[in-house]
Amino acid sequence: MTIPVAGLTMTRVAVLDADKCKPKRCNRVCYRFCPMVRSRKEAIRFEGGKAVIVESLCSGCGICIKKCPFNAVSIVNLPDELETECSHRFGQNTFKLYRLPTPSPGIVSGLLGQNGIGKTTTLKIFSGEVKLNLGNYENPPDWDEVIRHFRGSTLQDYVQKMSEGELKVSYKPQYVDKISKAIFGKAGELLEKVDERGRLDKIAEQLELKQLWNRRLDVLSGGELQRVAVAAAICREADVYLFDEPSSYLDVKQRLEVARAIRSLKNDEKTVIVAEHDLAIIDYLSDQICIFYGEPGVYGIVSHVHGVRTGINIYLQGYIPDENIRFRKEAIIFHEKPPTVSFSVGETLLKWEQTEKTYEGFKLVAHSGEIKRGEIVGILGPNGIGKTTFVKILAGIEETDDGKKFGELDVSYKPQYISAEYDGTVRELLMSVAKKFASSWHKTEILQPLRIHLLLDRNVAELSGGELQKVAIAACLSRKAELYLLDEPSAYLDVEERFNMSRAIRRVVETRNVTAFVVEHDVVAQDFIADRMMVFTGQPGVKGTANLPTDLRDGMNTFLKEMEVTFRRDPNTKRPRVNKEDSKLDKFQKRIGEYYYVRQLK
Repeated sequence: MTIPVAGLTMTRVAVLDADKCKPKRCNRVCYRFCPMVRSRKEAIRFEGGKAVIVESLCSGCGICIKKCPFNAVSIVNLPDELETECSHRFGQNTFKLYRLPTPSPGIVSGLLGQNGIGKTTTLKIFSGEVKLNLGNYENPPDWDEVIRHFRGSTLQDYVQKMSEGELKVSYKPQYVDKISKAIFGKAGELLEKVDERGRLDKIAEQLELKQLWNRRLDVLSGGELQRVAVAAAICREADVYLFDEPSSYLDVKQRLEVARAIRSLKNDEKTVIVAEHDLAIIDYLSDQICIFYGEPGVYGIVSHVHGVRTGINIYLQGYIPDENIRFRKEAIIFHEKPPTVSFSVGETLLKWEQTEKTYEGFKLVAHSGEIKRGEIVGILGPNGIGKTTFVKILAGIEETDDGKKFGELDVSYKPQYISAEYDGTVRELLMSVAKKFASSWHKTEILQPLRIHLLLDRNVAELSGGELQKVAIAACLSRKAELYLLDEPSAYLDVEERFNMSRAIRRVVETRNVTAFVVEHDVVAQDFIADRMMVFTGQPGVKGTANLPTDLRDGMNTFLKEMEVTFRRDPNTKRPRVNKEDSKLDKFQKRIGEYYYVRQLK
């Protein structure tokens, strides 16, 4: 439906979350209170036990949105001109995607945006898994019509080749933990089968896969599965390479090696498209950026192509100048210098002596240290170095070699790998762990920043990876405890969700005067979260050393020196950017020992 608004014609987009719609429990309030229904126009009807909103009859009054107790309805008005650029819609009252990025040979294109905004859908379209319907889901257009729609653009050639079956695509999916459930066998056997380019030896050495060669896929960790999946995608012979969140579960060094391996594809004039939430990695990896904005789960719009630095800065500022669109109220701001915090005021919450934990083939040594109330200690280190083991000892899940415990504290723990084994809704789960679930503080400081209030009536078993991660974080922070332990809380979260998660942890720690340990590989997220840093060093998989907590500057320098990586600062947004190896600035920062808090000169 098009309606005149301030000189513009607008198109109505109505989306219904079928999982949330429960007509038997709400007595169909959307139908009973709809003004159009009362005037005998069937703007809302019910099919298969779910509501259906007829967009052409909807007046856009918003009453159904406010009345629905399960937040199942979303209705937005978009400029009518945008309707001609609709790329795909899955069905009636479902998500709508406008425009597509422009893939180019020899170019790495980065996709940046919130979860649920259309990035994975876009990759599935480019892979051929989802066929474009240009918004006409009832009578999908044939290939000739789709090709005509994109005539005169680079996409015309891409769609033409796809329709003729001349385009070979290699696709690395988002959730790598599902690979071991679909494919069986050893990692080496899988990689040897897909090595169509003869690059396996080089890639295996670069991504440190030789030690995984004879291990079954179902026993690999998330980070190991991620590297195997990336290697498998790169080794296939294809024209187009698609990577959906290739850095999840990887440490900083592994992320950079994966980025280098993906970038090497452009040397063969391959088309490469990457969706990624780690700002430092997508900056290092991409040649150009497309920003996805809109309303998660409702509609997504793909921006025009921007240079990588300009595109990321635009995303952080929340305003696209060439389209005159503001998609976020506030800009995301970074620290140019480490925060100066005094820890002499807070009382000591926990003190521990040097301790050891030994497994078959691995030993962790934790040096003596202490933590104080009101502070957040960030934990950094490569994978397989003992970070999760240390956190489990703090949580009381593991014992040290001498059977000692670090203290008798009330602990709340969010593990690294989350399973959806709880039988019930998100509301029931949080009510079981939060004594003041209905309090205004709990809603404003935990539920709303993490957008949990939109998931309360969903079954935990039905949640996606990102949704499950947010619920696990909310459950951890909702418990009353003196010590909060969060292991890789940013996995599967988008950029904005990572910063909201950081603020939520900060508010809980400050308000309750408690302490938190946060294991995190995203150094940009650690910059937001941590007051002090605990760096783990050693030989991954063999021995690890947990050094005592230190200030943020020293911690970052120690960790990044170990990783042999330096960061500079963007002059406009102050965001950290990875220096190219052996560049002039990289050599200068290594010489002066400042690996992180150095501002880039204009």
